[in-house]
Amino acid sequence: MEIIPAVDLRGGKCVRLYQGDYHKETVYSEDPVSMACHWESLGARRLHVVDLDGAARGDLCHIPAIKGIIRAVQIPVQVGGGVRRLDTVEQLLEMGANRVILGTLAVDDPELVKQACKMFGEDIVVSLDAQEGYIRSHGWLKITGLPAVELALKMESLGVRRFIYTDIARDGTLAGPDFEAIARFKAQTHNPLIVAGGISRVEHLWKLAEMGVEGAILGQALYSGSLNLPDLLGL
Repeated sequence: MEIIPAVDLRGGKCVRLYQGDYHKETVYSEDPVSMACHWESLGARRLHVVDLDGAARGDLCHIPAIKGIIRAVQIPVQVGGGVRRLDTVEQLLEMGANRVILGTLAVDDPELVKQACKMFGEDIVVSLDAQEGYIRSHGWLKITGLPAVELALKMESLGVRRFIYTDIARDGTLAGPDFEAIARFKAQTHNPLIVAGGISRVEHLWKLAEMGVEGAILGQALYSGSLNLPDLLGL
């Protein structure tokens, strides 16, 4: 299973939020590019970069930092946060992003997601950010009332070939993933799945791997020292 460190960008810094709350922020680095290089030096094989300001505002806010990270590392970088237009997808791919993550767009304009999948294939990933099984969008600030599984099935029918599933209530808490919800999700969808939210122990990763999860995005667990990246790379 792939272990993917998260580099979340807000106000020009590398931060972590608690349950996606923009008022509960911890700054871990003033230099996101250096942080990205740090995770690469410890053996990371992919990075997960999110423009948190962009997710809230609806457009990329940290282009220089994203570009700097992509140029500085030799490993694939997947990027999301504020990607609401096809030209933004193209811009990120031209910058060297390996994958572009769509979230709010999947809710607001499914046909545009379909077009993106036709144009860019598996470079497109849809992020399903859920609280109690229901999707939240616009930087997790908008409650949609849309079941995550329902959205996933619709996205599959439009050509999406990979999902990221984030449990918002557990994100940044180190409380462990909601394995039952993940199992229900996997039972109804067919695409490769990357999981984020609450992972804090090696046992969590073992269980996710046994469930057939393709990858795990780690943020707070790595930044707080609960998990040590080099120890995880053989899982």
